[in-house]
Order: sequence, then structure tokens, then C-alpha cells
Amino acid sequence: MSIKNLNPYLMFNGTAGKAIKLYEGALGAKVEGLMRYGDIPGNTPAPENRDLIIHATLRVGPGLVMVSDGTPDRPVPQESNTEVFLSFDDVADMTRVFEALAAGGAVTMPLQDTFWGAKFGTLTDAFGIRWMFNCDLKKT
Repeated sequence: MSIKNLNPYLMFNGTAGKAIKLYEGALGAKVEGLMRYGDIPGNTPAPENRDLIIHATLRVGPGLVMVSDGTPDRPVPQESNTEVFLSFDDVADMTRVFEALAAGGAVTMPLQDTFWGAKFGTLTDAFGIRWMFNCDLKKT
């Protein structure tokens, strides 16, 4: 198969820059590239769209997350059947990230022990992105 990678692409309605700041702090994300609508050669966007993000690449652990703002003429739907899954190897670290992403958002399932031998929880962050958290518990 010729697929090289599978990366989530998170879309926002003018809040991508703020979301990136949250993900840098909560997830330790590193911005590997960022382009704004005003950076497009030969493009003269409306002043209110100039600083919107057309594309950003964030390194989160070993993975990449792409980020973009929609434009006012193409708003991003707020409902989705997709969640971003984060797998951890340390419960304390997972708890810290969960709490950081939950700030201003909504916890839909608090972190809890599960029947499959993991601690698991879900939330929607302040920007409407839904996250799943999982950390396999050590067998004793």
C-alpha cells in the first residue's frame, strides 16, 4: 500500500491560533509549519481574514496534527463523528493533559478504570474538538 501517513486535520472557525496555543501547552505540541491566509503569494484576503490560519502542522509526540481555519464564507461544521485518540504510557501524564484540555471544555466521561484494563476518558475541548484518552494499566 502506498499510504505514508494518516494524520487528523482539525478545522476551526477563526480560533485555530488559540487552539494551537492550547495544544502547545497541554500536549507539548511543536509547530513545524504555519501559514496564514495573508501569506499566500498574490492573495489579498479581507483584513479580518489575513491572520486566519490556512495550514499548520503540529508535532504531537510521534504523530502529526494538521490545523486550519475555515473562512467566514465556508464555516466549519461544529458536529462530527470523529474523535482524536491519545494513547499514553503514564497515568499521571494522561491526567495532566486531560485536565489541561478539559479547561473551558466539557468532560463527557471522566478518567476511570475500564473492563479492558486501561484508564480511559473523553472530553470536548474549548474549541469543539473531541478527544479520547487511554492508558493501559500495568498488570500485577
